[in-house]
Amino acid sequence: MFSHFWEKDDFDVFSIDGLEKRMEALQNLIQPKFYTLGTHFADRLSAHGTDEFFPHVAKHARRTVNPPTDSWVAFAPAKRGYKALPHFQVGLWGTHLFIILAVIYENPDKKGIAERLSRNLTVLSSLPESYIVSGDHMKPDAVSIMEAGDEGLEQLLDRLQTVKKAEFLVGRHLPREDAVKLSNEEFMAFAEETFDHLLPVYDVVINRN
Repeated sequence: MFSHFWEKDDFDVFSIDGLEKRMEALQNLIQPKFYTLGTHFADRLSAHGTDEFFPHVAKHARRTVNPPTDSWVAFAPAKRGYKALPHFQVGLWGTHLFIILAVIYENPDKKGIAERLSRNLTVLSSLPESYIVSGDHMKPDAVSIMEAGDEGLEQLLDRLQTVKKAEFLVGRHLPREDAVKLSNEEFMAFAEETFDHLLPVYDVVINRN
């Protein structure tokens, strides 16, 4: 394994022109790392005691023209499919690494999830200030919990209830310049810490008493 888990070349994959060449680099460079993370963190998340989690490495199989601009491994309590469930992701854009809890537009319980999070807003507002929220998993942009404030969080949750395509993501971004400096051990510790902070949010999302 590399002395550093993530390398500059991993992030540069998303600058490669053409679907075929980018997919080849993605499969050779990044996906083996996603499979490693998938095994490790599926076990760790399962140990939380809510459900058994399974890893899902993004295949981008439906793409025929446009190459992927990001990629990830997702974790959900289902062997087949994860998009309709609240799920965790570890992934890359060309600019940064992300570790998030995601409720995306396929989820049938967005209204209930938004209501539970609104009633328990402190589970979000008490996250470290560097944590981020976003309303769209297709875009790399996000705002910090501190910048959003309670008002911004409520707006995102209101939108989750009322807009069909609305989503809610919460987690952590790490610029590529910082990610490539982390040793294997440092990155795994960073990811574990992030999941530990996000699991109480997940408990509210799934209505775990």
